[in-house]
Amino acid sequence: MLPIAPVTIQKISQSNDPQEHTDLLAVEEPLEIRLGFGPPDDRQQRSVAVTMRTPGHDEELALGFLFTENIIENPSQLISVRHCVSNAEKKGNVLRVELQPNVEIDWQRLERHSYTASSCGICGKASIEAVQTVCQTPIRTGFHVDPEIIHGLPEQLRETQRTFAYTGGLHAAALFDETGRLVLVREDIGRHNALDKLIGAAFWQGWLPLSRFGVLLSGRVAFELVQKSWMAGIPLLAAVGAPSSLAVELAKEAGITLLGFVRDNRYNQYTFETAPSGFSG
Repeated sequence: MLPIAPVTIQKISQSNDPQEHTDLLAVEEPLEIRLGFGPPDDRQQRSVAVTMRTPGHDEELALGFLFTENIIENPSQLISVRHCVSNAEKKGNVLRVELQPNVEIDWQRLERHSYTASSCGICGKASIEAVQTVCQTPIRTGFHVDPEIIHGLPEQLRETQRTFAYTGGLHAAALFDETGRLVLVREDIGRHNALDKLIGAAFWQGWLPLSRFGVLLSGRVAFELVQKSWMAGIPLLAAVGAPSSLAVELAKEAGITLLGFVRDNRYNQYTFETAPSGFSG
């Protein structure tokens, strides 16, 4: 079932009187992510994040978030991922991730997460240094994509965006291979959530690091999207929109090929980890 909500609206134009119509909106609801942790005889739980998201693939969203925050490293650290249901909680909007007893959690790192959500209050140099403490080496792979393939990606992505087709209100992140085949697509009202869902799905499948794939984003590229891509080992990040200055700076540090304004058979290349005949990581 698509996460769509119908509403009654009035359409107003210069030449006509207001006309009543039904419109379709993308659903937006909060998701609370909780961690279950500790030894078998003293299990505890703690809320670690609340994000506004489009329902669907919530487990992947939580796993992608926890992986890119360096809280979990592989699926073997998990016991279960499930929605909590009680009289006091709306069904589906609280997710509990149960960790193995031996998993140690860097609570201080989670408390620092606010800078990745707001992209303010911290200077660019400190932001990059914080990422470098986890991602210590640039990405180096043999991934190669012909420019003509890049030109064709936005249309492919649009054809897969079922909810966007009805609402026009969702972002998307797509994983593609060297032939331009879209391997995986995730949608969400938030750009960061869409990428977290994509990375979380890859995490669960055991595909990380994603050194054999590129990622296409439907919107702009901010610093934290490059951060997440570096964590996941993505060598090529392409976006329909523009990157920020700090996103370009971090992509250079990460060894990520960063492309922006990928639409209408053109694009801008902002980092140059590539060969002249194509894009190589």
